[in-house]
Amino acid sequence: MASGKPTLFPKYIIYGFFLLGLVSSIAFRAIIIFQHLEPSWVRPVWYLGVFGYFFFFLYRYKITKKRKKAVEEFELIEKVRSGAALTAEDREALAYLLLSIKSSLEDVNYAIIFLFSILAVVADIALTMLK
Repeated sequence: MASGKPTLFPKYIIYGFFLLGLVSSIAFRAIIIFQHLEPSWVRPVWYLGVFGYFFFFLYRYKITKKRKKAVEEFELIEKVRSGAALTAEDREALAYLLLSIKSSLEDVNYAIIFLFSILAVVADIALTMLK
């Protein structure tokens, strides 16, 4: 059955990786601006984005695997669908899953990426028109 109680990462880890993902995302969008203003910065900014995303997505992969493992080990889908009684461990696993989703900054990350994507396109069009 279940091997142990899943736990959330500490807040500083969550916020640290959020910032890493955000910086990486902004770096990729800034490439279009550096291409116009300072082409020698394109490659370093690209590397910043790639290496940042490497660690950010490794972290996100671990979170996803941890969530799936909790669902599988505690057989939560089967128990919820069948109406089976949940043990204290089952409830802790469910609470972990819900807290993990609630404490995630994915939605904020997506909104910021969306905004910076629009800004990058607008900046590229404006800088292209100025040439």
